[in-house]
Amino acid sequence: MTILCKDRLLDLSRPVVMGILNLTPDSFFDGGRYHDAGSILRQTEKMLRDGATILDLGGASSRSGAQEVSEHEELSRVMPALEEILRHFPEAILSVDTWRAGVARQAIAAGAHIVNDISGGRLDNELFKTVGDIQAPYVLMHMQGTPQTMQQNPQYEDVVTEVLDYFIQQTALLRATGVKDIILDPGFGFGKTVEHNYTLLKNLKVFETVLGLPVLAGLSRKSMIYKPLGVKPEQALNGTTALHMVALQQGARILRVHDVREAWEVIQLWQQLQH
Repeated sequence: MTILCKDRLLDLSRPVVMGILNLTPDSFFDGGRYHDAGSILRQTEKMLRDGATILDLGGASSRSGAQEVSEHEELSRVMPALEEILRHFPEAILSVDTWRAGVARQAIAAGAHIVNDISGGRLDNELFKTVGDIQAPYVLMHMQGTPQTMQQNPQYEDVVTEVLDYFIQQTALLRATGVKDIILDPGFGFGKTVEHNYTLLKNLKVFETVLGLPVLAGLSRKSMIYKPLGVKPEQALNGTTALHMVALQQGARILRVHDVREAWEVIQLWQQLQH
């Protein structure tokens, strides 16, 4: 299973790590840490050295209740960091975490490889067409509501079936606009209760089995981990590592994480289990 990222292939025959690089002041775990070229480049170097295959750059927080920022503000955070990273680490595969067509188009033109959209194309009607035009791989995530409303009493009759139906519908729309490479993300914590999240995790294999597409698991330090344990996100690394193994056993091909080295170690041990 391979994804074409401009001039290189992303091999997903084995799982890989996507390192999170939040360029925001208000993300739920590490907001405000990476705000200048020096801190951004140091973290980039660390994540690549620790085993990241992809780096995911985000300029607008999607935590529950986050306030929406303007496109200009999002671009002012993402573009300088993107250009600086590519100048120093041209081998890096970069993903831009955005739901805006304008940000996606500019980031891909500047050298980014993948568009990672929390909204599944529902917050900007031009995004699917844009991704088709620029021929970028696309991460299709499920979210109930918006970041401002998603955790206000999320409800499903059958969360797995409803997320699967959503993926079937949205992948058909993406194919119609010419998007070739699609990665599925069930959106842990995005309009789901703790129970919804664990039901999705237990059934994660369903999505690749039905649609034949790779699945990304974004579990890192989320409330589905720290709430049951009665800790804060800062103390949720051990729980994250435990659930990463479950995600791999359920077929996840990409782990989107804050802590790259620990996630890469889980993948290495999972590979030993396969042998």
